[in-house]
Amino acid sequence: MRSPGGTEQTRSAPSTGLVITVLALCGTLVSLQQTLVLPLLPDFPEILGTTSDNASWLVTVTLLTAAVGTPIVSRLADMFGKKLMLVVCMGAVILGSVVAALSTSLAVVVLGRGLAGLGACLVPVGISIMRDHLPAESVGSGVALMSATLGIGGAVGMPLAGVIYDNFDWHTLFYVSGGFAVVMLVAVLRVVPESTVRTRGRFDYVGALLLSVALTCFLLAVSKAGSWGWGSPLTLSLLAAAGLVLAAWVPWELRVGQPLVDIRTSTRRTVLLTNSASVLVASRCSPTSSPPCSRCRCPPAPATASACRWWRQVCGCCPAASSWSRCPPSRPG
Repeated sequence: MRSPGGTEQTRSAPSTGLVITVLALCGTLVSLQQTLVLPLLPDFPEILGTTSDNASWLVTVTLLTAAVGTPIVSRLADMFGKKLMLVVCMGAVILGSVVAALSTSLAVVVLGRGLAGLGACLVPVGISIMRDHLPAESVGSGVALMSATLGIGGAVGMPLAGVIYDNFDWHTLFYVSGGFAVVMLVAVLRVVPESTVRTRGRFDYVGALLLSVALTCFLLAVSKAGSWGWGSPLTLSLLAAAGLVLAAWVPWELRVGQPLVDIRTSTRRTVLLTNSASVLVASRCSPTSSPPCSRCRCPPAPATASACRWWRQVCGCCPAASSWSRCPPSRPG
């Protein structure tokens, strides 16, 4: 005989399809807030009164916070609740979007973008919720859909940014990102159940600190080597520091009872091959690795100046014109 409380809980449980949809849309939010600023990178130096190298931090800082935050947030989700960490990450995206939208200073906009970069943690935490809550036969399709929405958000984000910038103020980009995050926060609170699967124990503060320092040094060196030079003392120093810290982090994770990252599992053949393939695919699909227009098939001519500027930056030319002087006129920032 079921208790009244159990009956009420069963009736109010959200459907599997609804949970998958909400979590998949969280993936769209992640890619959307990452790609919205890409078409405007050539314009941000003039908008914010800075150099191109400094403006590139609008993208670099999100990669840094995502790389550092993902293992930390994932561990905290296992310990204190996955839905709770979804809400925290969504709140960071909203706060970061508001900070960036209300500022005209490069440092403050970069700060807002850094907070928004924590949204990348929504993907691993969302997948973990699917594994805990969904029936076994629905987990595969749910994870696949969430992965697909990452591409959808990226495909929508860049042309949407061009349309917004050519018709509204550039701050509107961050209002759109923050507004979408507010909608998703409400959906998560109403639809996504809290996982009852918890991992007891203490948080690995030393491992988190070492990993954060190593990833920060490495990603800074890789992302800025193009402007600093691969042989510059600063680049080499950062790479050396990353190697030394990782050399200390790996033995620590192998020795500690409850590590931040399970090194033994990560070095298994199937996991290692999958992660290696993902890195190679991601590096091949990044904008900086795109071939010039003479060796790739560009999309139809972009309708906005922002999109045209982005294609010149990525491909070396613009599909709207044979020469850059014939691109659509620029809208003043």
